[in-house]
Amino acid sequence: MRAPSSPHRRRSYTPVRRWQPLTDVEWNALLPYVLVQNRPGRPLRDARRRMDAIFWTAAAGSPWRGLPPRFGKPDTVSRHFRRLSDAGLWERLLRALSRADAPPALLAVEHWICAACRRVGCRRDLRIITLARRLGFLSALRAPPHMLPDVDLSERVHRWMLPVLQDARERGARAIPPGFLRECRRWLTLCGGRQRIPRFLQPA
Repeated sequence: MRAPSSPHRRRSYTPVRRWQPLTDVEWNALLPYVLVQNRPGRPLRDARRRMDAIFWTAAAGSPWRGLPPRFGKPDTVSRHFRRLSDAGLWERLLRALSRADAPPALLAVEHWICAACRRVGCRRDLRIITLARRLGFLSALRAPPHMLPDVDLSERVHRWMLPVLQDARERGARAIPPGFLRECRRWLTLCGGRQRIPRFLQPA
């Protein structure tokens, strides 16, 4: 019995772009996707400056405490980033970037968006990983794809395992092909990804 194979996907890393403040055209391209309220009924001030701060931190790979003073308090910016992340902003932007008609101004900030995706916390990390892998945005992944959890592969592995396990339940353990359980363990380990990933493997 053959183990499940991964379907062919187009995969690519986004060219690195050094940080600079968003232009008016770039900000206008982002604006429809950005939540511009910090709480219901209260407009968020300095939304553009905070987005610049998020992109600066993401592109630099710097901790929030390293944020230059001109961007405001690091805690304020990091909370804003978490709110945007919890609202699914980065998933929306990845989908927008994947469209054939994505505006050039949005494509211009693709590297920064991908870098921001890598900073999303564990609450949405698996969603980002799954979507970025499906769409082929390797720069949005915090490590090479084979080192990260793979939801799609896990589903295929379980579909592959299920008939054999059901047959074994009806006919007994002798119905399990030689080497099947060892192969299952290997694939399930691959599906779960690495527990520890060296920092130097993260994309630029």
